[in-house]
Amino acid sequence: MASLGRKMLIDGEIENSKEEDVHYDFDLFVIGAGSGGVRAARFSAQNEAKVGICELPFHPISSEVVGGVGGTCVIRGCVPKKILVYGASFGPELEDARNYGWELNEIIDFNWKKLLHKKTEEIVRLNGIYKRLLSNAGVKLFEGEGKVVGPNEVEVTQLDGTKISYSAKHILIATGSRAQRPAIPAQELAITSDEALSLEELPKRAVVLGGGYIAVEFASIWRGMGASVDLCFRKELPLRGFDNEMRAVVARNLEGRGIHMHPQTNLTELVKTEEGIKARTDHGEELIADVVLFATGRAPNTKRLNLEAVGVELDKIGAIKVDEYSRTNIPSIWAVGDVTNRVNLTPVALMEGTCFAKTVFGGQPTKPDYNHIPCAVFCIPPLSVVGFSEEQAIEQANSELLVFTSSFNPMKNTISGRQEKTIMKLVVEAETDKVLGASMCGPDAPEIMQGIAIALKCGATKAQFDSTVGIHPSAAEEFVTMRSVTRLVTASGKPRTNL
Repeated sequence: MASLGRKMLIDGEIENSKEEDVHYDFDLFVIGAGSGGVRAARFSAQNEAKVGICELPFHPISSEVVGGVGGTCVIRGCVPKKILVYGASFGPELEDARNYGWELNEIIDFNWKKLLHKKTEEIVRLNGIYKRLLSNAGVKLFEGEGKVVGPNEVEVTQLDGTKISYSAKHILIATGSRAQRPAIPAQELAITSDEALSLEELPKRAVVLGGGYIAVEFASIWRGMGASVDLCFRKELPLRGFDNEMRAVVARNLEGRGIHMHPQTNLTELVKTEEGIKARTDHGEELIADVVLFATGRAPNTKRLNLEAVGVELDKIGAIKVDEYSRTNIPSIWAVGDVTNRVNLTPVALMEGTCFAKTVFGGQPTKPDYNHIPCAVFCIPPLSVVGFSEEQAIEQANSELLVFTSSFNPMKNTISGRQEKTIMKLVVEAETDKVLGASMCGPDAPEIMQGIAIALKCGATKAQFDSTVGIHPSAAEEFVTMRSVTRLVTASGKPRTNL
């Protein structure tokens, strides 16, 4: 076997050479063929490892017995969600087109079933592509449910119920996470994001519970498609953990687009009625909906893996505890992606999978780098950020902070008449002039922020932003033309405005 003469170096220690005499069916066996698992499997195989991977059979809506190669992001997450965001964006765009000279009928029909069919076609296509990527890399794919039965042994329950065990020098867990439901009466009447992406009928009335990515994205999607939407969330503003100023902008935009906002509100009960689903709030309100979406968080997918029996340590929510190299307390067992509950984003799982392959099979011990990870919330219009929020920067600050903001009406809106401003923000460390964080809420924010992320990763200063020539006319040029300090934040964390 190719891996038998291979040694792994971590923190200066070489693996016990006695293991070289042991024969295994695989150098690596991966449980879970989502983004992180597929990346780790492919890159390990490119380093001449013999790799096996198992995944549940394909279905758009996940359960304990169905899933699919490609995982959450490809099948029931980022990709189909973004397709629906595109679909929802056309409604307001068509309205905006009138002032650009497009003569449109007063009534414009939207065919939900057509979009649903095209979405399903695309995720089936991507599922096939991921399978081919594994095959072309020489990775052996097993369809079925995998669990760990020993430090170097996995058991796969195949579709016909038969169980087969395989030995592996290394086992990688990459089973992701699952949507959670709050424990309220009649919670079974609600749906999660899985079902929301595959609804047979487009709801006319929707109630969304939650204040995170998924909640605001689906609120935007359904509102853009013409539904009446009520968004209930526990905090004063949605998107806890993001920059407070940008959270307020998102809330204002959602409201401006016609979404009914219910801050500091929770649902206490669901009741099935002839009119629809009645959602009762903790303020005594009763909201009637065709669909109630629970977007109240996700939990690591570890329950059926038999990890505790093998001795793998889990945290209090069931996430797998790992070290800086993604290794568990059992030296032969590793984990990447949402199942570890570190930074739960698809590109981060890809990074962790890449680092795992380099560390274990590439002879290059590599820790994932969680600094300057850009991300986007695909509400309409989207929010995108990289680096520190203002609040995070204040916590970390050793010196004063300079905050630069710009609020403007995008050029497109000056003709369409849409009253919706784009907001941009830079947080700068006064002493070093280093840009610590960037935020933007407005059209094309994610596309712009990916480039800004490279600058921050390279340690860009505000002076370097200022010396960069802008692209005109564009919204992006505003990031290199913000000259006036909006406010100075002292080391004590109290802002001093110069307005």
